[in-house]
Parts: sequence; C-alpha cells; structure tokens
Amino acid sequence: MKAWRWLMCAGLVLGLCGCEGTADFAGAQAYMNQMRRQAPEPIEPLPVVRSYPAFTYDASGLRSPFQPPQSVEPVSHRRGERAVRPDPQRARQYLEGFDIEQLQMVGTLSSASASLAMLRSAEGVHPLQVGDYLGRSEGRIVAISESRVEVVEIVGDGAGGWQERPRTLLLKKHS
Repeated sequence: MKAWRWLMCAGLVLGLCGCEGTADFAGAQAYMNQMRRQAPEPIEPLPVVRSYPAFTYDASGLRSPFQPPQSVEPVSHRRGERAVRPDPQRARQYLEGFDIEQLQMVGTLSSASASLAMLRSAEGVHPLQVGDYLGRSEGRIVAISESRVEVVEIVGDGAGGWQERPRTLLLKKHS
C-alpha cells in the first residue's frame, strides 16, 4: 500500500513540473494582435429565395390511372321488363359490404350442375354462383366463365332513376 502512495505522489509531482515550464506565448499574442487590427471581411448577403406559385392537385376525385376504365353503358331493357330499381326488402349478402374494386377473381370450381367463382376479399376467399350479389351497388352475378365473372350493377342515372351497368371481374393470374 505504501508503494502505491509513492507512485501516486511521484506522478503528481512530474505532472505539475511539466506545466510550470516557461511557455513562449509571444508569437501567439502577436498573431492575435494583428488579427484584431485588421478590418473584418464583409459577409456575403444571403441569396434571394424566389417563391413559386402554389400548386393545387385537382385530380384526387378522378379514377386511378392504375385501374382499367369501366364501361358505364346501360344494359338494354327487354320488352315488358319493369323499371330497374334496387330491392330494399332483399336480404343483403356478405360481399355487398365491400366495394367491387376490392374483390379479385382468383379461380373457379366447376361441376356438372354449377360453376362457382372464387373471389378474394380482405377477409379471405369466397365461393359465389350465378345470382349471388356483391359490391355496394346491388351487383348481381349473371355469368361465370373460367377467366371472368360478369356482374350487372344497379346505379343511379343522375336523374332520380336507376339503370343497370355491366361490370367484369377478370381472373387474377399468379395469385
């Protein structure tokens, strides 16, 4: 323990001796005095920032360019057919809670008596047959093939009436 104290004292004495030397600060003082006498260099003004007119994006309500355009031609009415309108008394089916754009056809199941279309929603895959309803616009399945599902929706015509609009869901490959 005594040796430890001696070493500590010797290190302290040597450290203090190194700080006591006569330091020549004359060169540093002369340089500082010269700098103080010189006029400061002018500072360049900040560059002028040009303002640009604001841009308002007005295409937010339009169809996404990544979705295929949909045909909105009304289906021709047959003779003797009643006026088209949604049936408020009809029991709603599960897939009528989804927008038709959220549904994807991923396959078909066929037997001798019927064909089922397999549609994927956010909740999973659902089998549907001709006559089932889907989408928020009273969409009714009218035909099923191996590569597409034909749907007829009932939409407002803008004049207080209703019209039928055909839609097609194509098979999504590599799903």
